[in-house]
Amino acid sequence: MSEQFDLVIIGSGPGGYVAAIRASQLGQKVAIVERERLGGICLNWGCIPTKALLRSSEIKHYLDHASAYGLSAGAVGFDLVQVTERSRKVANQLNAGVKGLMKKNKVTVVEGVATLASATSVKVGERTLVAKNVIVATGARARELPHLKADGERVWTYRHALVPPAMPTELLVIGSGAIGVEFASFYNDMGAKVTIVEMLERILPVEDEEVSAFVEKSLKKQGMDIRTKASVEKLEVKADGVTATINGEAHRFSHVIVAIGIAPNSENLGLEALGVKLDRGHIVTDEWGRTNVPGLWAIGDVTGAPWLAHKASHEGIVAVEKIAEAPHAHPMDKSNIPGCTYSRPQVASVGLTEAKAKAAGHEVKVGRFPYIGNGKAIALGETEGFIKTVFDAKTGALLGAHLVGAEVTELIQGYVIARQCEATEAELMATIFPHPTLSEMMHESVLDAYGRVIHM
Repeated sequence: MSEQFDLVIIGSGPGGYVAAIRASQLGQKVAIVERERLGGICLNWGCIPTKALLRSSEIKHYLDHASAYGLSAGAVGFDLVQVTERSRKVANQLNAGVKGLMKKNKVTVVEGVATLASATSVKVGERTLVAKNVIVATGARARELPHLKADGERVWTYRHALVPPAMPTELLVIGSGAIGVEFASFYNDMGAKVTIVEMLERILPVEDEEVSAFVEKSLKKQGMDIRTKASVEKLEVKADGVTATINGEAHRFSHVIVAIGIAPNSENLGLEALGVKLDRGHIVTDEWGRTNVPGLWAIGDVTGAPWLAHKASHEGIVAVEKIAEAPHAHPMDKSNIPGCTYSRPQVASVGLTEAKAKAAGHEVKVGRFPYIGNGKAIALGETEGFIKTVFDAKTGALLGAHLVGAEVTELIQGYVIARQCEATEAELMATIFPHPTLSEMMHESVLDAYGRVIHM
């Protein structure tokens, strides 16, 4: 006996559960299928628990440097079990919140592994869910080294690093994207000796070159060993540690985190049998989330870069509003997706880097403003960082913004809104920013691009 719905969503991560809520708001009868925990990787094993861990290491960092604020904290210790338990409690609280949202919005939650019997029919155990449309939101998982699988003891993926069996003493992080740098930052602040290995020429390779260079210098100052244009050729795991061969030289570590990217969860769904177009395992979609098979849609990490929770959520809304033929439906614009790295210092960006703007043929005007020139930053004791803005010299369009420093992951949204509203330098320069705030640097960077900076 089949169960009838307007929409069935496979996967309840930030793409799937947000799509389910929006579809319900638009009058759709919705079912969502989840094989593990509501909220997906982001809420349970990614975005949220990592930020809880980073908050603990941030507080420890401040306590370790209490004297800089005229305070005395003494020697600061920590209980790793309690630190990780706090992060799990945060994740569990939000998992319960998603359950509440599904109930509130009358979304039918089906637990189990889904397979596609057709583009509009989903099998979950003995149940068959039939719908006018199906959205695949199955996300992705950590990509592992081909010559060595993570064991959870000495070699970790991000999931193991969130619930470590022991505190690393010498930690090797393979990969310097957001995940790798965030874990490196956490464990370094908690007392581990950290080494980062990156195959490319610089860490955080998707960021603006100036930002990457600044972060590398900062992390080295914090005591990290960073090796770019390097590769791990061999890992030998023993009971007491790991020996890694890096560019022909052997080095010993207590633990290793593999952060070399992610692989889409597109296997065993029945996609190939339906003729769904894939690109290296990622489901190919148009700007609305449609696949090449009528009635079948896909959103989030399973569709490819950028692999970001907020991108998945927005794609879910875009797809659902198109399905429901909502009058305000709009296609996805990936150029306005912000990226954030929650290391110390934080990194945030949106739009084109200076190099990419020039490569695209733009004549550019570039503005910069340092944290050391901002009163609030000095008062906070957070003088490390800068804000960089890139404008089209002919039109005044904001092509990109690149921030590094304290709380830039909160500041970046101002530039995202500016790009979404197609603001030019004229509107940004005429905007009044409150004082004293870190956001004043956003204004000063714009002014600097046009020779009008005040405090530098």
